[in-house]
Amino acid sequence: MTLPPSALRRRCDPAALGFATTAELQGPAGVPGQARAEDALAFGLGMQREGYHLFAMGPVGVGRHSLVRARLEAEAARRAAPADWCYVFNFDAPHRPRALRLPAGQANAFRDAMARLVEDLSAAIAAAFETDEYRNRHREIETELAERQEHALNDLGARARADGIALVRTPSGFGFGPFNKAGDGVMEPEEFGKLEAAEQRRVEQRIDALQKELGDLLHLMPKWRREAHDKMRSLDREVTRAAVASLIEELKAAYAALPDVQAYLERVKADTLENAAAFRQAKEGSEPPTLFGMPLPRPEGMEGPFRRYSVNVLIAHDGANGAPVVSEDHPSHAALVGRIEHIPQMGALVTDFTLIRAGALHRANGGYLVLDAAKVLVQPYAWEALKRALRSRTIDVRTLGQELGILSTVSLEPEPIPLDVKLVLIGERLLYYLLHAWDPEFAELFKVAVDFEEDMPRGPQDDALYARLIAGCAQREQLRPLEAAAVARVIEHQARDAGDADKLSVRVQALVDLLREADHWAGEAGRAAIGAGDVRRAIDAQVARLDRVRNRLQEHIVRGTLLIDTAGSRVAQVNGLAVLQLGDFAFGSPHRITSRVRLGSGGVVDIEREAELGGPIHSKGVLVLSGYLAGRYMPTRPLSLSATLVFEQLYGGIEGDSASSAELYALLSALAGAPVKQSLAVTGSVNQHGDIQAIGGVNEKIEGFFDLCRARGLTGDQGVLIPQANVKHLMLREDAVQAVADGQFAVFPVSTVDEGIERLTGVPAAEIHARVEARLEEFAEQARAFAQSAGRKPWRGAKKK
Repeated sequence: MTLPPSALRRRCDPAALGFATTAELQGPAGVPGQARAEDALAFGLGMQREGYHLFAMGPVGVGRHSLVRARLEAEAARRAAPADWCYVFNFDAPHRPRALRLPAGQANAFRDAMARLVEDLSAAIAAAFETDEYRNRHREIETELAERQEHALNDLGARARADGIALVRTPSGFGFGPFNKAGDGVMEPEEFGKLEAAEQRRVEQRIDALQKELGDLLHLMPKWRREAHDKMRSLDREVTRAAVASLIEELKAAYAALPDVQAYLERVKADTLENAAAFRQAKEGSEPPTLFGMPLPRPEGMEGPFRRYSVNVLIAHDGANGAPVVSEDHPSHAALVGRIEHIPQMGALVTDFTLIRAGALHRANGGYLVLDAAKVLVQPYAWEALKRALRSRTIDVRTLGQELGILSTVSLEPEPIPLDVKLVLIGERLLYYLLHAWDPEFAELFKVAVDFEEDMPRGPQDDALYARLIAGCAQREQLRPLEAAAVARVIEHQARDAGDADKLSVRVQALVDLLREADHWAGEAGRAAIGAGDVRRAIDAQVARLDRVRNRLQEHIVRGTLLIDTAGSRVAQVNGLAVLQLGDFAFGSPHRITSRVRLGSGGVVDIEREAELGGPIHSKGVLVLSGYLAGRYMPTRPLSLSATLVFEQLYGGIEGDSASSAELYALLSALAGAPVKQSLAVTGSVNQHGDIQAIGGVNEKIEGFFDLCRARGLTGDQGVLIPQANVKHLMLREDAVQAVADGQFAVFPVSTVDEGIERLTGVPAAEIHARVEARLEEFAEQARAFAQSAGRKPWRGAKKK
């Protein structure tokens, strides 16, 4: 039985769509066919428990990113903007900057307020130290110290003078000497030598005593200076406190509801009291640093003593409406958790808290983060850093140098920031299953699988729903509207893309590409709407850009370089069909399959497997074929058979079991001596009971043989045998369907090996099986005779007990 043309392509009736052009339609609310994914997304986004992050899996082009992004943005719009975060100087531990949390939109304002505060403090402190009151009090402290020192020295000098000894002041210090007789100077050594010995001893003893008192006095003077300096510092703090108290208290009042900011401003206040001199020096100005007399440029942002009072705004949400939705296209370690930059200064790399930079986790904190799973996994240490952040629910800014312990420059240990984010990873299904199997932490963190479909059912109402999807894509891409006939042609193509007449592909990217190209051709033709011809031209152009290899293979077959017969009959030779996938383009190509049989005991030898060209599934198909032979023929006696199977002129690898039925037909033809019609090609796998099973790529395989037959000339005898189970998958090209309608080509569905061998040989299946049985009996008798002639005991089967 041949299939009618109506079974080869399920058409879409433009009149049944109910519109003239897609301008009359609105796009669907969601993405058709993705109900499972949308439900999983809704659950995962609504589940506010630890570990319920999402993994959106499915093939590329089904709209994973667009659907996830749309749902996240809708959910984010209903949430409040998250807090701002900034880093400030830690006055207790400068290498551990403090993280400050502020309400959304206030971080930049706080930074500007701190900058104004520093300017105001600098002016106020400088002005306070310029007042007459401060100068008078400062002078009093200095005068008090000088008078105290002078009074002590004068008192010591008076007591020395009473004993006839003078206190002498020299450039090198103080000393004592006896007065001369005139009493107006120090006695000369010659005059001192003329004194009596007793007098000399008395003077020397007295000078020693006075020298000791002078030493004690000089030891007290540094203490008096320190006391004076303490008084000056107290005065400076008092003056500074009076100057800064009102300014800082005013800023504290503006952030009274934020305890962390209040505590930070208290530390700023204390630090300004301790470092008031820095404000005075900055106001007076300072010379730039020099090296060998040459001025050195200051790095940008590092000048001045007030950098410690800066505010490094890490994340600000000024004017934000809703929670953030962040996608990171390059998810490296630094791009995820942030980085600490360094700048060169005086030949070294230095850093401080103002050089901490935010990562994607910071930007998405309080919202949603979307990452490509494969890109994360290929970045060094990014996957581990991401899992660590999700487990600890904090963002710890650490450089890779710190992670590996190889950083030799000064670095920081910023205070970790609490993390509240919903993460969505997007990747292939294989990646999801591999991570689930090999990473024990993965299942704990990503508990929601969002599985995207590749296709959707094609029921009575689904064509109209898909038309709305087409309309939505055209409107979103700002394309010309499509006529109803064009929409019907697109729907048929999408069914072909799904590989099933009862399915429609939901690979949105491929659909959009087709619409864009059809719009281009409509524009070239000057049409206001896209017609069916424009869609057909776009499809043909897509194929033409990619079918060089297909055309070259067909050329080799037509010219006789690759041997494929499409007419006549031949024993043990069958036209098998295979699909070649080159990028996004798949096409069918016929291959000659031959078999040879002889007496032996080696069973069926798969030459492709022996040559290591056959994959494991193909090898399994040959073993299944052997099981069919063993179960169907001579079940109580061993097969005395040695057979070979090969794909002729195949020099690359082959995988899959879709040629196992063709290989079985070749083997049966060889055993039965029945010629096989070369005008027919075969596809389908076989099981051990002789049932023909469904295969993939049925449309491409039929068209591959059809194209060859058309190139050589259609005779009406040519056709393809396919599994009955594949009939529902047929969406053949229109030219192939037309050839069947014209009686020039045929498609034959078969369910069993018997149906297939009858169609290929024209001989009833029972006769074929009888011939095979007889041939195998002949081999068995020849094997017994050979064994007897060789003096060996022939095999007679198992003995009964």
